[in-house]
Amino acid sequence: MELNILNIKGEETGKKVQLNDAIFGIEPNDHAIYLDVKQFMANNRQGTHKSKQRSEIAGSTRKLGRQKGGGGARPGDIKSPVRVGGGRIFGPVPRDYSFKLNKKVKQLARKSALSLRAQNGQIIALDALKFEAPKTKDFVAMMSALKIADKKALFVLPAADDYALLSARNLQNVNLITVNELNTYAIMNSTAVVVLPETLAALDETFKA
Repeated sequence: MELNILNIKGEETGKKVQLNDAIFGIEPNDHAIYLDVKQFMANNRQGTHKSKQRSEIAGSTRKLGRQKGGGGARPGDIKSPVRVGGGRIFGPVPRDYSFKLNKKVKQLARKSALSLRAQNGQIIALDALKFEAPKTKDFVAMMSALKIADKKALFVLPAADDYALLSARNLQNVNLITVNELNTYAIMNSTAVVVLPETLAALDETFKA
């Protein structure tokens, strides 16, 4: 697949770039995408939730009533889970939600996500993303010129760019990441993926490994 390379004014530069079919032209694997997104979200969970069991409640252990003759159930202590203020039955405890996913499955998921965006015409090639100073106004103007101002945009850069990052960090629907940070969740959570020629070269090297 060939893409016209645009400048930050949204104008065609007269150059084209060829997307690697091994990355942007495969048959998307929905299950691999699901597993990689599931792992990404699971790894971001803190797992610090905790409620107190009856043994952890501060209170008297005195039996509240006699064993027999009360006319009802045998009463326990004040920390009983069936009483107000007692411990919680089967409450949450701290745990680790992360799980292992094979490298080949993760690579397949990323390729599948990129192929989906390419099939839907949601990949934009930009000649360069350079700012002389951090200016959000300039970044917004560029997005309007590229006709993605109303979309969730993912910019994939070959390396970190402080000016670009500072210009975009206050924009709610913009996400700037480097090739090394690229993940399936970020791709699927966007409706437009902006890449540079250097980004495509870096992706070729990444998926060769």
